[in-house]
Amino acid sequence: MPDWTSLWYVWLILLTVFLLLLCGLSASCLKFCCRRKRLPAETFPRHPCELAGIAIDSDSTAHSTVT
Repeated sequence: MPDWTSLWYVWLILLTVFLLLLCGLSASCLKFCCRRKRLPAETFPRHPCELAGIAIDSDSTAHSTVT
C-alpha cells in the first residue's frame, strides 16, 4: 500500500478541486448578495411598433414598366 505523503499529485488534484469548489461557492454567494442589494430598475412601458406594408401585384404599373 503506497504512502499518501509521497503521492504529491493526489494532493495537488484534491487541492485544485477544493479551490475550484471554493471559488464557485464564493462567486455564487457574491452574485446572490449583489442581486439582493441592487435597487429595482425602473421599467419603461413598451410602445407598440407600427409597420407599414406595401403590396405589389403583378398587374402594377411599376412592374409593367420594368418588364
